[in-house]
Amino acid sequence: MSSASASKNPAALAALTLGALGVVYGDIGTSPLYALKEVFHGGHVVPSADNILGVLSLIFWTMTIIVSVKYVLLILRADNNGEGGLIAMLALATMAVKDRPALRSTLMTVGLFGTAVFYGDGVITPAISVLSAVEGLEVAAPQLHAWVIPLTLVVLTGLFSVQRFGTGGIGKAFGPITLVWFATLVALGLPHVLANPAVLVALNPAYAIGFFIHNPLVAFIGLGAVVLCVTGGEALYADMGHFGKRPIRIAWYGVVMPALVVNYFGQGAMLLAHPENIDNPFFMMAPAWARLPLVFLATAATVIASQALISAAFSVTKQAIQLGILPRMAIKHTSVRDTGQIYVPLVNWGLFVFIVLAVALFKTSSSLASAYGIAVTLDMTITTVMTFFVIRYGWKYPLWICLGATGFFFVIDVTFFLSNMLKLVAGGWFPLVLGVGMFLLMITWVQGRKLMHDRLHAEAIDLRGFLEAVFYSPPTRVPGTAVFLSADTGLTPNALMHNLKHNKVLHEYNLFVAVRHHEVPWIGFDKRVEMEALGHDCWQVQLHFGFKNDPDVPEALRLLEGRGIPLPEMDTSYFLSRDIVIPTFGEGMPLWREKLFASMHRNAAAAADFLYLPSNRIVELGAKVEI
Repeated sequence: MSSASASKNPAALAALTLGALGVVYGDIGTSPLYALKEVFHGGHVVPSADNILGVLSLIFWTMTIIVSVKYVLLILRADNNGEGGLIAMLALATMAVKDRPALRSTLMTVGLFGTAVFYGDGVITPAISVLSAVEGLEVAAPQLHAWVIPLTLVVLTGLFSVQRFGTGGIGKAFGPITLVWFATLVALGLPHVLANPAVLVALNPAYAIGFFIHNPLVAFIGLGAVVLCVTGGEALYADMGHFGKRPIRIAWYGVVMPALVVNYFGQGAMLLAHPENIDNPFFMMAPAWARLPLVFLATAATVIASQALISAAFSVTKQAIQLGILPRMAIKHTSVRDTGQIYVPLVNWGLFVFIVLAVALFKTSSSLASAYGIAVTLDMTITTVMTFFVIRYGWKYPLWICLGATGFFFVIDVTFFLSNMLKLVAGGWFPLVLGVGMFLLMITWVQGRKLMHDRLHAEAIDLRGFLEAVFYSPPTRVPGTAVFLSADTGLTPNALMHNLKHNKVLHEYNLFVAVRHHEVPWIGFDKRVEMEALGHDCWQVQLHFGFKNDPDVPEALRLLEGRGIPLPEMDTSYFLSRDIVIPTFGEGMPLWREKLFASMHRNAAAAADFLYLPSNRIVELGAKVEI
C-alpha cells in the first residue's frame, strides 16, 4: 500500500505516523539533550532570567519558522513524484531551468556541494547524539566519567556492525520507542512548567526580539547553538517518500512540536529557579532515581536518530550513483519486500571511521557542538535557493510571490549560517573539510565521465552504418542472443567491434542496450523499454530507470518477451566494454584530478553487478581511453 493511499485509511495512517516518529523525528527529537545547554556553554550568554526567556523564545520561534512553516508547510509541497530530499529537489530545480544551460550548470554545482556537505553532517549527528546521551552518566554517577567515551564508541561500533543485517526487524520498534521518548520529554518538562508557569511568557516573540535588541552580539553568537534545536529538520523532506506528507505533518503538529516545546520550557523553568544546573539541564530535570534509566532511554533514542541518518546516507548514495554523481559501489538489499532497505558497505564503514575520529578528536558533546551547525545551515540555505527556482520556473508562480516566500527564509538561513561560521576555527572546519572532500570527489567524477564520454563519442562509429558494412560480407552466425551494453544509443559498442575482431562471429540475435537514468525517482514498467529494429535480427533497445529504481537489466529485458526477441536465460550472453582510463597532459582536468578519476573508475564496483547481470553469462572486453 502506497503512503498516499494508506494515509486515507485511519489504521494505516496511524501506523505511518508512528513510523514517521521513529525515522523522521529521531534527530530533532533528541536535540533537547544538548541544544539549550550549548547556548549558555562557553560563557558568551549568561544564564540570567532575561537571557533564559530570550533564548527560549528564540528556540520556540526558530522551530516554528524553520520547521513548522518552511519545511512542513512549504518545502513538503515540492515533491518529485512523491519523493523528497536534496537530490530530489536538485532534480526538480535543474529540470525547471533546463532551457537555461548556464543556470542549470550552476544549480547542479550548488546542489552537488549541498549533497557533499550532507555527509559531513552525517558524521557529526551520530557522534554528538550518542555522546550527549551517554554523558548523562556523569550526572547520574560522576565516578563513571572515564567510561563516557569508551561506552560511546561501543554503542557506535555495535550500531554500524548490525547495518549489514538490515533494519527491518529493529525498525518496527523505532516508532514505539520514540513515542515513549517524546512522552518522557513531556513528563520531564511539564512539572517544571507547572511549578513556574511564568516561563510561558517566552512564547511571545517580543522576548526573542528584545534579547537581540539588548544583546545584539551575544544573541548573534548564541544563534550558532540555537540552530541545534532544528537539526534533523531536513529529514522531514528527505523521508517524505517513505511516509507521505500527511503522516509527517500529523506527527509534527500532534506529537513532536508540543513535546519539544514542553521540554525546552521545562528546562527553562528549572534554570530560572536553579541556574547552577546549566551544565546539563536535561538530565537535571529528572529526579535522581530516574537519571540512570533516562540515560538508557536517551541512548536508545539517539541510536534510533543515528540509524535514520545512516539509512538516509545509504539512500542518498544510491541516488547519487544512479544520477552519475558518484562511482558505482556495492549495494546490498537487506529486505526482499522493501526495496528502500539497502546496505552500502563502503559508506557504512567510511562514516564509522570518521565518527570515531570525531569522538576521539572532540571528546565532549559541547566540543562537538562547535563543529555542528555549519553543514546543517548550509544545506538549509541551499534547499531554500533550490525551492525558489522550483516554484518560479517549475510552478510558474509570479516573481513577487517566489521572492516573498523564499526570501524571508533565505535571510533567516543565512543569518544562522553566518553565526555558525564563528565556530569555524573551534571545530566547524571538521564537517566542512569532509564536505569539501566529498565535493571534490563528486565534481571530479562528473567531469571525468563527461571527458570520457566526449572522447568515446568522438571516436565512435555509427551503429547502422557499421552493421550495414558487417552484413555486406556477414560473419559466421552462432546460436543464442547477445546483449551488448552501450553508453550511447546509435553508436557501435566497443565490445561488438572487439568481439568481431577477435572471435569473428556474430550471434543469431543481437540487442544493443543503452541504460538511461532520469532525474525522476521512479519510472514504471510501462515506460521502461524502447525498442527499434535494425534488421538482420538486431535491435536497438533503451532501458529507462529513475534514480530510485534498481537498474535490473535482465528483468527489464524480460518485458521484450513476445515481441520476437528470444531471451532464454542460459542462452543469452552479456557483452561489456571494460574501459581503462589513461590520464594525459593537455585539455580536460589537471593531471592530478585525471589520476584521481582514473583511480575512482578503476575501483568502482563492476558494472555487471550494478546492472544485475548474471555472473556466468558475462563477457568483458577491455579498451583504453585517454582523457
